[in-house]
Amino acid sequence: MHFAKTLVKLNLDMTFCYISGLGTDSTEKGRSMWARVKGKTENDLLKLPFGSVYMFRPGYIQPTKGLKNTYKTYKLSAPFYPVLKLLLSKYVTTLREIGLAMINVTLYGADKQILECRNIVHQSKRW
Repeated sequence: MHFAKTLVKLNLDMTFCYISGLGTDSTEKGRSMWARVKGKTENDLLKLPFGSVYMFRPGYIQPTKGLKNTYKTYKLSAPFYPVLKLLLSKYVTTLREIGLAMINVTLYGADKQILECRNIVHQSKRW
């Protein structure tokens, strides 16, 4: 929040993108502490006077092929990604899709401020 508050002082027209996570609790009252904390962070960011604020809530993120700093579990699950994408498409996205979606919402905006996997994939294909 300190970083965001500093940025908003420098440029009110800025678009701010925050990577949160699937299961974030915007009510700040759920059982899971991490979900409440992320929900509070999202709510606090939305109160700042940025030009635009977008919350990205990915579930499983498939890393870019060849990326060196990834958890071993991701490397082990990589061959199963096509099956995950087919069966659980609303919970799965790629690191590339997240990056492209962030660029696109910054350039063109989006209909929603909270973007889950399906929204992220949609936004990644806008250009």
